[in-house]
Amino acid sequence: MKLILLYSGGKDSNLALYKIINKGYKIDLLTIIPRTFNSWMFHRPNVEFTKVQAECMELNWQSFNVSGEKDKEIQEIIDFLKDKEIDGIVAGAIRSKYQKTKIEYICDKLNIKPIFPLWSLSEMEILNDIINLNFEVYFSCVAAEGLGKEWLGRKLDLEAIKELIKLKEKYGISIIGEGGEYETFVCDSPLFKKKIKITKSEIVWYRNYGYWFIKDYKLISKN
Repeated sequence: MKLILLYSGGKDSNLALYKIINKGYKIDLLTIIPRTFNSWMFHRPNVEFTKVQAECMELNWQSFNVSGEKDKEIQEIIDFLKDKEIDGIVAGAIRSKYQKTKIEYICDKLNIKPIFPLWSLSEMEILNDIINLNFEVYFSCVAAEGLGKEWLGRKLDLEAIKELIKLKEKYGISIIGEGGEYETFVCDSPLFKKKIKITKSEIVWYRNYGYWFIKDYKLISKN
């Protein structure tokens, strides 16, 4: 079975990748790059570094640009994939029925199988996996009450999780960012042969949201 995984470089697509590879599947990565930061479906900050992540895992990778416009980008993906010899699409959706429905629609049109390794897992199951499997994850975008500029470029660790839980109790946010509260970038996971060390970055902050942009990095051997 030939599968592609929709790969954003964030924690969810990396965790989905880890789980599906551990089931014995061979996976190629596809990064969808929206031309706007306002895409309804796809992750944008630092997406240009997904190629580096794929190289660290020694996986095949390709990218495809979409408009970022709601529904239009879905047809663009169908048109891009219709001549590809694939049997299924793997996605890191957890609880977003919108994302899941759109992936299922794409797969239905292409007569292939949708696979969601993380679907319906609890928020703490996701975060416990991230910690217990030694994923190295950083906040690349924040856009929610209680998540200020100081979260950008911060590591997602046990202390951050404790603070996210407090913010959930106070503001009702999703502690896994499922409602767009935050996005992430993964510098290391059990699949990485080399880890990424960020050596230069830039924070851009607006009134109530912001981005952490990677400017330079180096690769570190894990041997």
